Amino acid sequence: MTDNLTAEALSYIRKESLDIFNRLHSVEEDIAFVRHVHEAYPDIPLLPNLRCGAWYTDPKIATDMPAYFKSTDGHNNNWSFNLRRANLHLLPLIVERNGVILADSTRSGKRIPDALSKTVPIWCAVINRAMLIRYPDFDHVEWDTHLYTPPSTVSKLEHSQIEQRLDGWAKSLAASSFHLPRLPFPLRPLWITPATSAFPGLPDPQDGKDCFLPVICISASKQIDQGVERRLSGFSYVQGSGDDHELWGKGLNPQLFWEHHDELLKADRAELPLIVEKIVSLNKSLPGCREGLVPPTPIMKVAGRLLITTTANVPDVVAPEDYNLGPVDYCVLTSTTLPDQASSEKRLYLPVVPGKKGQADFLDSILPRSVEFIKSRLALSMNVCVACDSGKDLSVGVALAALQLFFSDEGMPTSTIQGLHPAPCADKTSIRTRLEWIIASRPEANPSRTTLKRVNEFLLTSPSFRLSRPT
Repeated sequence: MTDNLTAEALSYIRKESLDIFNRLHSVEEDIAFVRHVHEAYPDIPLLPNLRCGAWYTDPKIATDMPAYFKSTDGHNNNWSFNLRRANLHLLPLIVERNGVILADSTRSGKRIPDALSKTVPIWCAVINRAMLIRYPDFDHVEWDTHLYTPPSTVSKLEHSQIEQRLDGWAKSLAASSFHLPRLPFPLRPLWITPATSAFPGLPDPQDGKDCFLPVICISASKQIDQGVERRLSGFSYVQGSGDDHELWGKGLNPQLFWEHHDELLKADRAELPLIVEKIVSLNKSLPGCREGLVPPTPIMKVAGRLLITTTANVPDVVAPEDYNLGPVDYCVLTSTTLPDQASSEKRLYLPVVPGKKGQADFLDSILPRSVEFIKSRLALSMNVCVACDSGKDLSVGVALAALQLFFSDEGMPTSTIQGLHPAPCADKTSIRTRLEWIIASRPEANPSRTTLKRVNEFLLTSPSFRLSRPT
């Protein structure tokens, strides 16, 4: 009997926690807290830590710049400073505005997500130490290289284990091709949660002494040890509601939430699912919404000869004057069939196959056909934009292969484009460097390990070997 009651209670709690009405109103409660913190530091820019943080930061007050500190880089025994998520594009903003605020959340049982309690502290300490390597004239005595973690969340043992790895990560960062701007003061993380009784004071940059650039980490949700909390306004509060929205959002995402914010929160529980369905359906029926296209990202190391974008932002008619990028041709990797998608001399459309079969197809078909198209267009002095559905994965893989095949280590076009000489010799170091070029220009680039593995295989093994391998 007791077991049945326990099972029923757990089932009820799970149902409550997945209810979209509870989720959206819980998010709204946390948004109010994030706004409150931002009002306390109005001169410091607010950024969401993607993906979850985008639910909690109002686009009207947030700075339009991606920050991606991944929790897995802070998981116990998996600590990492990942050069694929270096987030160095944040440094100029931090220097200009004397700090930054990062908003994120975590699910039931934790006060601060690993991304904020460990990944961000690792990032700060590694960059501070890398400064001493890149700029040997720094004052080694005054420059703070300590690791700061919240003691209530990170044990002394784990803190010590992380600390032992910092110098190695700093050396890797300093040895990379990334531009590392000189900081006036070291970075230091600070933490604010709904349980914080008093917000931390910040140093005055004019004083100079003991000054630092604050990275203020907001854990937006109130900690709930188990289950949910009932609210008098008629919903059950769920900690970290913005997390894993694929499980509860019915297709809703942060962008759609903010576009329809008032309508969604005014709806009652019974009508909300139908409103969400209508919003999601309308969004799907307008792929790309041809107005207000976001310009593609030029890879600056190669002077914008290669660019990256999403399929949704590929214009129906190319109008280079809109972007001031010169003539642009498109290589489009798409998983959906859209009308009038016919390849031409100036556009190559390649279907993306899902699943395991798609991995082999990416290696055997998409990569060779893409780079041949890119080579032919570069030879005619055209710039080439590579697009995929996310603008973060497959398009990055194709651009990475093209950078290796057609551009020197200095970022200059090679005579390979004209077919006069073989491609520059590739190795894992040169490929990694070119990936750093992409990330430096497009921080949201996040190719999967599978995509990078296929690119390495494409560049480092002969076609005859690849085609003869067992399937």
